[in-house]
Amino acid sequence: MVTTGLRPRRSALRLLIVVAALAATLLGGLFGGAVPASAHAALTGSTPAQGSVVDQAPEQVTLTFSEGVAMGDDSIRVLDPQGKRVDRGKLRNLCSDSIVKYGAGLPSGLRDGTYTVAWQAVSADSHPVSGAFTFSVGAPSKTTAPVPQQEAGGGLVGALYGIARYLAYAGFVLLAGGATFVVACRPAAALVRSVQRLVVQGWAALTATTLAMLLLRTPYTGSGDLADVFDLGGLQQVLITKPGAALVSRLLLLAAAALFVAVLFGAYARAQEPAEADEDAADAMDAAEEAKRRKDLTLGLAIGGVIVAAGLAATWAMAEHASTGLQTAVAMPVDVLHLLAVATWLGGLAALVASLYWGPPVERAAVRRFSRIAFGSVVVLVATGSYQSWRQVGSWRALTDTTYGRLLLIKVGLVVVLVGIAWMSRRWTGRLAEVTAPEGRVPEADAEDTDAEAEAEPAEAAPEAEKDTAPEDTAPEKELVSVPAASAASTASAATPDPARAAQLARQQAALRTARTKRLRDADPVRLGLRRSVLAEAAVAVVLLVVTTALTATEPARTEEAVKAASGGRSAAANQPQVLTIPFDTGGPRGKGTARLDLDPGRSGSANELRLRLSDPSGRTMDVPEVKVSFTLKAKKLGPLPVVPGHLSKGHWRASGVQLPVPGQWQISLLVRTSDIDQVTETKNVKIG
Repeated sequence: MVTTGLRPRRSALRLLIVVAALAATLLGGLFGGAVPASAHAALTGSTPAQGSVVDQAPEQVTLTFSEGVAMGDDSIRVLDPQGKRVDRGKLRNLCSDSIVKYGAGLPSGLRDGTYTVAWQAVSADSHPVSGAFTFSVGAPSKTTAPVPQQEAGGGLVGALYGIARYLAYAGFVLLAGGATFVVACRPAAALVRSVQRLVVQGWAALTATTLAMLLLRTPYTGSGDLADVFDLGGLQQVLITKPGAALVSRLLLLAAAALFVAVLFGAYARAQEPAEADEDAADAMDAAEEAKRRKDLTLGLAIGGVIVAAGLAATWAMAEHASTGLQTAVAMPVDVLHLLAVATWLGGLAALVASLYWGPPVERAAVRRFSRIAFGSVVVLVATGSYQSWRQVGSWRALTDTTYGRLLLIKVGLVVVLVGIAWMSRRWTGRLAEVTAPEGRVPEADAEDTDAEAEAEPAEAAPEAEKDTAPEDTAPEKELVSVPAASAASTASAATPDPARAAQLARQQAALRTARTKRLRDADPVRLGLRRSVLAEAAVAVVLLVVTTALTATEPARTEEAVKAASGGRSAAANQPQVLTIPFDTGGPRGKGTARLDLDPGRSGSANELRLRLSDPSGRTMDVPEVKVSFTLKAKKLGPLPVVPGHLSKGHWRASGVQLPVPGQWQISLLVRTSDIDQVTETKNVKIG
């Protein structure tokens, strides 16, 4: 009986964890190929243009962006055909009005050949962006300049930073929403250990991830080397940037939040403890003063909590989407309200789940208060979300043509599902009977401890638990458990002063009390239905939080559409060459190796140059009898379009004039033959603008 009562709790926790993992995996699979769209500022133009051939060397190279970016002297590097840096090493700020343009000066007398421009910047909403392109002076030539293999903000550092961002949002939701549930919906939850842990763990997660993101900012926006988290010079530079200031402000506010949590589960929790049953009339005045003190404490916590929560939400608004683009003075307060509404709804829902599954029965009044607050949060979400959608999307077509729009549609669908399940929960709440706690019951703060004790002694408690669950009258049952068991414990203690035996008897009594509490709670079909519907809400809420966090890391649809318009309908991916690394293994002798395929300028409607290099596992170039390349656009049933590159030197092939008629997600097939019978065909997808 005791162990059975624990199973729903474990299954509920497992369900939420599995749902979170599946949601993250699904989003990664659906949108993992859209990495370039994660850059919130995009390159919209350059002088010289990418892939162009100019008669004389220009005096400078200029880059134009879709929105404000932060750049330094090393943000634009120009490399000659031998890979040597030739720019003057001083950034030129050419911005004017709404045009965001930067440049790098070039010395006179540059020789003819193909030059590579590599750039890196941090967009106004804190995300790193980077790219590279080539132009030629006089005539194109072979170049050995290294093209960056890893996009800014990618690799291991990018993955760690992304995980920290997800956990930071989750921590804020649990901290702010859980505290709101305690203060506004169910003050008695301050005594429930599971709710205490939920809020404290939310604070700890938000604090730890904020520190992690602060340390990861240097490699995340720069080298991409994880070892640079210990670069104190880089950390100093981060602190003077807008994202760095936001993270430091968040840490200071979390210090205030720690004090809030200490008062919430300290003085406020003690104020919620039930009064002694033998309190006489002489203490009536003290009771009135205690009620006034409790009211003042609640008001102080409410005001302080709102200030701290709004400040924490503002640290996101001042450094992400709301801080750039249209109407920032309106967008940032709206974003703060949106985040607070999300935290109140989803965090309160998490606290309700913890109360229903890991605590004593929840009062009907508390559930109804949360239901009303959740409804108000949904109204705020709809209003602020509608404004944000208009601001970030801009057109109906962008909802289906952009990654941001598709994610937004998924989010809207999840909200609709969540509201539908919440409506079912409200119906269960309307049928809920009020719970009156019997005197002398197990204190709420000790509910989880008795659960743990019950699990520790399942075998020994089982016989008495069976007696407890027998279909007898409840009054004799209580007498059997509370009075004789206690007398037996005291008699055993007097006769045999064995502390181990006394502890064992205490655990058995705790197990019986917990079993009775669970039986009474689970016997109500209405409460069982409420628990299940609230758990379903929580599962959908986890997926919604994952999608919402993914939205903050995705280029807004309005920006993506503007980039396409500025580049003649091509996406941001058309602004840089495509570089692919394809491992292969033909299965025969010397059959393993790696192919590096460069497609420059990597766009449709123009002649592309394809360069291919094969290397063995040691990195040395290798020759093979035959290589073939083909392009297929399955979405439009084009191809395969064959390309037979010409052999230049050992391990190097090249093909000029490669024409890809339309933009889209093309599949590149590479055939490598290492002997008369050993060959393999490898495929890889590439987005062509």
